[in-house]
Amino acid sequence: MKKLLNTLFVNSEDIYLSEKDENVILWKKNDEVGRLPLHVLENIIVFSYPGASPALMGKCAEYGIGITFMTPGGRFLCRVNGMTRGNVLLRKEQYRISDDEKKACPYVRNMLLGKVYNTRWTLGRYTRDYPMRVNTDVINPVIERLNRYLSDIRQSNSLSKLRGIEGNCAAEYFSVFDEMILNQKTDFIFKNRNRRPPTDNVNAMLSFCYTLLASDCANALEATGLDAYVGFLHSDKPGRQSLALDLMEELRAAFADRFVLSMINQKQIQGKDFKKSEDGAVRFTDEARKQILTSWQEKKKTLITHPYLQEKITWGLVPYVQALLLSRCIRGDLEEYPPFLWK
Repeated sequence: MKKLLNTLFVNSEDIYLSEKDENVILWKKNDEVGRLPLHVLENIIVFSYPGASPALMGKCAEYGIGITFMTPGGRFLCRVNGMTRGNVLLRKEQYRISDDEKKACPYVRNMLLGKVYNTRWTLGRYTRDYPMRVNTDVINPVIERLNRYLSDIRQSNSLSKLRGIEGNCAAEYFSVFDEMILNQKTDFIFKNRNRRPPTDNVNAMLSFCYTLLASDCANALEATGLDAYVGFLHSDKPGRQSLALDLMEELRAAFADRFVLSMINQKQIQGKDFKKSEDGAVRFTDEARKQILTSWQEKKKTLITHPYLQEKITWGLVPYVQALLLSRCIRGDLEEYPPFLWK
């Protein structure tokens, strides 16, 4: 159980929730393991199988407390809201922001600040931790250029310019991505970012992990009442969860890229775990996919200190916290959206 931003997160998959005397009661089998007054809550997000009692759901609806049910793996199932409090006002404001470049720019600017900051931090971390194994003469100039791009992002009020800067930063970052691959260099060579389909082992892993991260972000947005399909940086396209792609930008390097590099460098994944089809696409074996998914879920359980809240949470809750911060900013409770700046 974890309470953040007036939201109760129930992480244990074997917890049942009920209501008594205006409190939410948490049960593990027949034992009470926690309770919290309902009046201090705005949301309850449940990652468990047993679920919640009808009495609790009714009381949450009466008090305007949203209760969201997820699978233990983080897949969105449903959200229960009362008649007097829904997400219509939040979503209507989200749509207004999406249609107004002047309103959207502050959100996009902060999201990209988070993305570039974290890519720069990731590169800097490798130069500090492995100064004798990476080519610092190649990486350090890229870090310096990324620093200059951070300044450009802060001064930009144009979405098209911000998108251009984002593209330039991504090109700079991926130009030295191969330097961070320290082991298995024969089987894992990164020349450039390619997708649809990925044509090498590294891009296959990146694309797969970005898909997992986008799914986690989409689930988090649905849980907090936002529309994952209406974004600010990524334009609307049928079937594309544009706001989830926006939200994941600041988490790509800090979570997904470092996860991929760790699996390669620690030899948790190897060249034999991939196969190439006739069309040139590189795919995982079934066993490799299972290994990646298992390691991904384990990584999400790692405790970190959230850089903005300064509270300990698991990596898996980061998308939910960022989605909550984003919704609060859209509602006007925060002056600006605080991006995830990893340290």
